[in-house]
Amino acid sequence: MNLAIFFDPLTEELVSPASASTTLASYVTPFLDTFPDWRTADLAIIGLDEWRGSAAGAPARHGADAVRHCFYQLQRGTGPCRLVDLGNLRPGLTLEDTYQRLREIIATLLEHNTVPLLLGGSHDLDYGQFLAYETLERPISFAAIDSRVDMAEPDSATPEDSHLRRMLLHEPSFLFNFAQLAHQQYLVAPDVLAALEKLHFETLRVGQIRDDIRQAEPLLRQADFVSVDITALRWNDAPGYHPANPFGLTNEEAAKLAWYAGCNDQLTSFGLYGYRPDYDANGLAAMVLATMLWYFVEGYYHRRRETDFRGPSFVRYAAGLHGPPDYSPLDEYVEEGPDRIVFYKSQQTDRWWMEVVNLAGNVKRIVPCSYQDYLHAAQGDVPHRWILTQALLG
Repeated sequence: MNLAIFFDPLTEELVSPASASTTLASYVTPFLDTFPDWRTADLAIIGLDEWRGSAAGAPARHGADAVRHCFYQLQRGTGPCRLVDLGNLRPGLTLEDTYQRLREIIATLLEHNTVPLLLGGSHDLDYGQFLAYETLERPISFAAIDSRVDMAEPDSATPEDSHLRRMLLHEPSFLFNFAQLAHQQYLVAPDVLAALEKLHFETLRVGQIRDDIRQAEPLLRQADFVSVDITALRWNDAPGYHPANPFGLTNEEAAKLAWYAGCNDQLTSFGLYGYRPDYDANGLAAMVLATMLWYFVEGYYHRRRETDFRGPSFVRYAAGLHGPPDYSPLDEYVEEGPDRIVFYKSQQTDRWWMEVVNLAGNVKRIVPCSYQDYLHAAQGDVPHRWILTQALLG
């Protein structure tokens, strides 16, 4: 596919190298006169300026360009940084056309193992991001980081407020799991959270993230893609949206979540949505989003490709659900039983996974978990994450 037909080039001033040759501007390959060779890149930036899904309409300035201006002045990290910038997506004739355009572009990038980094536009554009995964023909999981849960009825709400419902109810369904992070309970109707619980999806309030941000890591590690709405950040830290919200994630917490997402071996696209530069007089929110993007890229180059759970880099444990706690590693020849749960710990990263077998015994899935999940199981308690995964396996 010739992706160039979908994009407008950038201005040279936007990505011109800074005085220091160590900045990202010196390493990115942008779309100026010639469309970059995205097939050889690890990551590809896509600027978005589509706002027809929002009741507030389009801002006067281009948000993706404002974030780029900050991002390219940051210092290069420790990775090789094979990064291209495809320019700004040309919106379709209708909003639905834009969704389908995103679907085609992202699906093409996924096919060539290039990770799209989506910047700007209203949050409903993650519907196009979601549709791209239908081509994989396998169950996928995703996570949304947002102050609200956008599950309003489509007939009475804008796409920006109802896109999540559309994804969860999409037919044919190819969704295995969904995680909602950083919502604020006083902004979400109780029946919406009850619906997510009934569907066996995990949620993590902003207060829970503040108490222990490590709780968010397994949820992001299970996602094939992550979608972030800037409204998840408190306005004092990222004044790039309206109406202002004094509560939410701090910029440090948001950067940490972006790092978790980048480190996820499974994750293949990342979106930062909702930024309105008209409310960002001093460019603070643009710098926060640029820093989040930097942490995602840095996390990407710290991936360990931890997939061989029977390999030497993993220690295998069994936690008995009855009797005294068992903290000993499993012998290679010990068989699993119905009275215990098998866990895997990486000796490289100290990350944990949990093995879940459905009740019929014919489907097994190894899902990310936390050390706390293991401790609960070792004390004879079934981890809540195991129960939810068991329900999803059916």
